[in-house]
Formats: sequence, C-alpha cells, structure tokens
Amino acid sequence: MENYLKMIFKNASVTYYNSSLFFPREVRNDVTKLYAFVRVFDDLVDSIPQKEKEFYELKEKYYAELNGEQSGNIVLSNFVELMNRKGFKEEWVEAFLNAMESDLKKKIYYNIHETLKYMYGSAEVVGLMMMKLLRLKEESSYYARSLGRAMQYLNFIRDVKEDTQMGRQYLPLDEMEEFSVSSLGECTDNFREFIRFQLKRYFDFQEEAERGYRYIPVRYLVAIKTAADMYKWTANKIHNDPCILNRLKVKPKVRNVVANGMYNLVSEALWRFVSSYHI
Repeated sequence: MENYLKMIFKNASVTYYNSSLFFPREVRNDVTKLYAFVRVFDDLVDSIPQKEKEFYELKEKYYAELNGEQSGNIVLSNFVELMNRKGFKEEWVEAFLNAMESDLKKKIYYNIHETLKYMYGSAEVVGLMMMKLLRLKEESSYYARSLGRAMQYLNFIRDVKEDTQMGRQYLPLDEMEEFSVSSLGECTDNFREFIRFQLKRYFDFQEEAERGYRYIPVRYLVAIKTAADMYKWTANKIHNDPCILNRLKVKPKVRNVVANGMYNLVSEALWRFVSSYHI
C-alpha cells in the first residue's frame, strides 16, 4: 500500500517528491497520501482523451469513503483517514474536485480573475491542507494559499506547450491580446515580453508566500523551501529564454533538487547553531 502511493508520488513530480525526502518520515508519509489523492484526479482530467467517466466514478467513491463506506480504493481511503485526522475542511476538497471537473469543460481563461478563481480550487486549498498537515498556525493560511498559487501559476507558464496541445489556456487571453501575441507557439519579442510579464506575477506571488516562512518550523521548512527554490530555478531559466517553452519542458533534475535540499539543510542547521550560540 505504502509503496503504491509512493510510486504515484515519485512518478508524477521530480521536485515535490525529492523535496519531500527532507520531511521527517511520518510527515513524508502523510504528504504522500495527500499528493496521491490530488494526482489521481488530476491525471484523469489531463489524460488524452480525458477520462470523464472514470473521474465521476472516482469522485463518487470519494464520497462513499467520506460517508464511512469502503470504496476499495487505497488512495481514497488513505486520504480520507488523513483528512479526518488532520482536520481538512470538506469544502477545501470540494473546491479541488470542482476545479478538476472544470478541466473537463472549460478550456480558455479570458482574464486573471478567472484564472485566480480556478487556482483557489486547484492549488490554494492544497496549500491549506498542507498547513493543517503540518499543524501550522491559522495565521499562516494566507501564505499557504499564496505558495500554492505561486507554484500553480508557474506550472501554467512552464506547461504552455502541453496545455496548448490539449486545447487549454490558463494564462489570461486578454493579456495575450494586449501583448499582440497571436499564438503561444510563436517565438517573437512580443511572446518573450508576455511570458516575462507572467513570470513577474509568479515572482510576486512567491515573494508574498515567503513572508509566511516564519510560521514554518525548521524541521519542515527545508523541504518546503527546497521545492520553492526549484520553482524559482525553473522560472529564472524560462526568464532567460522564454522561447524554451516551445522546445522542451523545463524541469530540474533529481540531483539539482537533492543538492539544493542538502544546501538548505546545512544552512538551517548553521543558522540554528549560530542563533543558540548568541543566546
């Protein structure tokens, strides 16, 4: 069971999985349960063709688990157990499922307000679940949402080619028109300016999220900061050459994530040592 959830996590995300290795074991196990849940729904709506029937069947099985019935699905049973133990709000999960369902119907996002509304369900509530999972203070909820929003927005930028092939566009269409970009598959000065404008928004979201790091215990911060650092690495690489988006999917390698995690681990340990010395 544990290995199955772990494989879902490991196969789906280089950054998140390898960053999670810096969590304490019990926390890492819970993060795996959460990630497996969001991934299985996301995979159904992102498949080609989309697996609409399977999505609704899985959604019904989730409700069955929520009502105390056995669905026979270990991803769902483990998530509901985690949800109850950590106090995830049902409305958060509902918002996530609604966002995933919208991927079956809505393809184009015309302005930033529509995109932000989608990101609340697709990513910000996952940040709130992580807040509960780590037992952070409620004051951190705004920053938990901000971090989820930042990472999701960079995914929209990074995955422009992939989303276009699926007939989707999460980056605001009206802004694309303002920059006189006729296609997200082009490589022009206007396209470069448009992508860098979108990256500026991501960096603003990320900067806001980092103000909330003060709420995160050091034993958890290394993993979270490592994931965030890798997202910034990706953003900087795209900023240097926006047209790279139409050539390949920009992702850090495992060794980059692990090396950054070790650097953060040593930095945090040194900071704690110096702080205790001065006290």
